Amino acid sequence: MRLDVLAIAPHPDDAELTCGGTLLKMAEEGYRTGILDLTQGEMGTRGTPEIRAREAARAAKILGVRVRRNLGLPDARLRVCEDFKKAIAEVIRQLEPHVVILPYWQGRHPDHYTAATLGYEACFIAGLKNYPLAGEAFRPFKVLYAAAYAIAAPTFAVDITKQYERRRKAILAYASQFRPSKKEKAKRSKVVLPLDRLEERMNLTARYYGRLIGVPYAEGFVVKEVMKVDDVVKMPVRSM
Repeated sequence: MRLDVLAIAPHPDDAELTCGGTLLKMAEEGYRTGILDLTQGEMGTRGTPEIRAREAARAAKILGVRVRRNLGLPDARLRVCEDFKKAIAEVIRQLEPHVVILPYWQGRHPDHYTAATLGYEACFIAGLKNYPLAGEAFRPFKVLYAAAYAIAAPTFAVDITKQYERRRKAILAYASQFRPSKKEKAKRSKVVLPLDRLEERMNLTARYYGRLIGVPYAEGFVVKEVMKVDDVVKMPVRSM
């Protein structure tokens, strides 16, 4: 299957948190979308790989993605190496995405910024005809970096106001992560987890990006190349 948009995420739930609204919006526009999770999130304090796999399947259904795969690479041990790059590159050759969304290249979690480098290099080698990979050479046209976890000025933002509530449902499909039982909370009362407020922070981030473009909710993205504008009269977003 050829995809129009493929989000590459280090862990199940990262795609939902950083670009879930955009994936949903593109699916509603008739584009073929997909998610490639690099790890099963097995190092996480909450849940199990099996539970998170079921949650990922529910979230994918809510977002309307055509394909969701998990490479099963080691959680918390992602590194830029030949084997990991080739595994991603072969999926890129199979799915032939026109646009690839990656995590931002800086961040708190090493898996996130490592996934950005792995994804970019995999996109590149997937297009090398003589590189020892399965499948025909293919290289995506556009690489976007989701800015949700980063302190970075977005190059552009996507209005997800109409998709916001369904995006939130997709995030909360990960009940093991964001809706832990009282019993589980008691067991880890001495452990501080950054994800305790993560869903709330992502909602605030969506409001912030929305304010930048004059809408209630948006998701921000960064690109490394200059954006092209053909008609300056029809440019959106007011200057004053």
